[in-house]
Amino acid sequence: MTSYALGLIGFATLLHPLSAEPEENIENLIVTATRTASDASRHPEVFVLNNAVLESIQAQHIQELLISTPGVNLQRGNGQEYLPAIRSPVFTGAGSCGAILTAQDGIPLRSAGFCNVNELFEAHSEMAHSIEIVRGSGTALYGSNALHGMVNVITPTPAVTPSRWSIETGSDDYARLKVSTAFGDAKKLATFLSATHDGGFRDESGFAQQKLSLRYATHIDGYDIEAGLSATNLNQETAGFITGLDAYKDDARVKSNQTPEAYRDVRSLRGWLSWASEFANGSSFMFRPYFRSTDMQFLQHFLPGDPLEENGQNSFGVQSAFYTALSSNFDLITGIDAEYTDAFLKQSQDQPTQGSAFLMATIPEGKHYDYKVDAKTLAAFVYGDWELTERLNLVSGLRYESVSYDYDNRMLDGRSRDDGTPCGFGGCRYSRPADSKDSFDNLSSHIQVNIELSDTWRTFLKWSKAYRLPQASELYRLQRDQSEANLQPETLQGLEFGALLNLERLHAEVTIYDQDKDNFIFRDSDFFNVSDGQTSHKGVEVFVDFQFNEAFSVAVNANSAKHRYTYDRDLNGINIHGKDIDTAPRHFGSVNLQWTISQQLAAQLQFSHMGDYFLEPENLHSYPGHNLLNLRTQYQWTPEWQWSLRVNNLLDRNYAERADYTSFTDERYFPGRGRSVFVGLQRLF
Repeated sequence: MTSYALGLIGFATLLHPLSAEPEENIENLIVTATRTASDASRHPEVFVLNNAVLESIQAQHIQELLISTPGVNLQRGNGQEYLPAIRSPVFTGAGSCGAILTAQDGIPLRSAGFCNVNELFEAHSEMAHSIEIVRGSGTALYGSNALHGMVNVITPTPAVTPSRWSIETGSDDYARLKVSTAFGDAKKLATFLSATHDGGFRDESGFAQQKLSLRYATHIDGYDIEAGLSATNLNQETAGFITGLDAYKDDARVKSNQTPEAYRDVRSLRGWLSWASEFANGSSFMFRPYFRSTDMQFLQHFLPGDPLEENGQNSFGVQSAFYTALSSNFDLITGIDAEYTDAFLKQSQDQPTQGSAFLMATIPEGKHYDYKVDAKTLAAFVYGDWELTERLNLVSGLRYESVSYDYDNRMLDGRSRDDGTPCGFGGCRYSRPADSKDSFDNLSSHIQVNIELSDTWRTFLKWSKAYRLPQASELYRLQRDQSEANLQPETLQGLEFGALLNLERLHAEVTIYDQDKDNFIFRDSDFFNVSDGQTSHKGVEVFVDFQFNEAFSVAVNANSAKHRYTYDRDLNGINIHGKDIDTAPRHFGSVNLQWTISQQLAAQLQFSHMGDYFLEPENLHSYPGHNLLNLRTQYQWTPEWQWSLRVNNLLDRNYAERADYTSFTDERYFPGRGRSVFVGLQRLF
């Protein structure tokens, strides 16, 4: 078994030594890199949270799962919202979510040009069998949006689905029900249901969310056939920012909600069907058509006037892969992907804007945007895996992708009110470009060398170049005088070096990366969307799993990084060249201490650290960071019954999940939750 796989198993054992049932021995296999089960040692950039890890954490929010993953930093907003980062600053712009690909069972949650920064709340992570995280640019099998990394939530197959139910209750009227079952002796069909209610710790906040997933698997006449269906619904009452320096330290303000009218309603439906077969010569193929539909409404409480956004998309596509063993030591994967998307976006405001005379005159009531976009994607890829010697392996891939947008503005062109009358101060803030067709053609590639130095040491070196498309919201949701964006795809090129050590009680890995981004898309001082920015991303990731003895173990995840602007841009008289990118902490990580008290009882103490970071590009304001403790315990009462207790923010610290700065509000924060306690009961059948 590979050293990397052993490390993952060790990490899983550390976090959850009391699994109620044995799992299939698949921890040394991953599917994200090649769309089929492949050896984890060939893909050390993929970090796996397996079923044992997920079961031990029982996360309320996916951020609680990913906090133990090297290179990953998710900042929570309110409710189920978050902002993502993988080897990057935390992304905050309208289309910056395109820098990280999110998927369930290998199918992206959104189309390439229509991401949503919170889209992982549409994945059924509550019932996942594993989560695979690609740190750095994705493989050739995935195109745009896998710029900085990828998160793939994998639901259980019927064969590994336990029949069980669990209930949880806790602070702030929190309650959750989870049910899973596999039908029949052959276990071909499995269902997964989760329903969550959170009363919210802030005034007039909270959410209700329901998710249902189905998985089917069978073998007919030489074909492996699988299918999946997922439906989600979220109704959230959103509490917005609190403003003012160190406002998160004021207990009364932490629980206040200045935007009680804010909400987010989201519905999604996804389905896929896959069939695969192996030929007599050992080659095989996979063909997977899919569809998705999403619909979202949310009040943009973070913008003047609190406009309502409505967006949605219907899409269908196909993924394919043909696997060929050209020789005993060379495997080749080729394939073609295609997708069609019909998307829309509307923005409207039903009341006058409050604030300065300028804001009131330039942000009117009525419709701001109303457009639809038809998008077509066609991609081809080739991927090779060459075993040069018994201890030397070369992996390389190339992907060509062509994407076209057909944009239709369903309002008046320009920056007038929706009835054609002009705004004061030179025109309305929101500008609607004329109908257009835009297309982008891109190549992404990578080459990686894996070297097994000994039975305990492994190292790798990787070069990659990836891209992300300009999102539709960046191209067609313009402001001020801009009538055409003319954006180019962002590109990221970099090197990555890593070393992995596996001993009987110790697994350790260190990764160093150095990446440069060109055509960085941002909004300039004239409020134009432009793509001539440059940034650099350098960092070190360390993960250590050490088993002191049968009772005590520790897992450490430590990250040090510098994310900087590397282009000249004057903001308020300050050139930001060489400045830290806002919301890019230089240090963050976690430590998990595990104590196996007995065969039935285990406890885990988690320490998480968030370093300080700047709140705006000029680096004039900052958040000092925070440290938190979380406690988790599990008691296996009988083989069928299990109790759990979780205490988050054990020391009841005041902190901010997220902080930033604007010239309109100064410092503003999403405050963190105080000490909260949750009790769970699980029954296996």
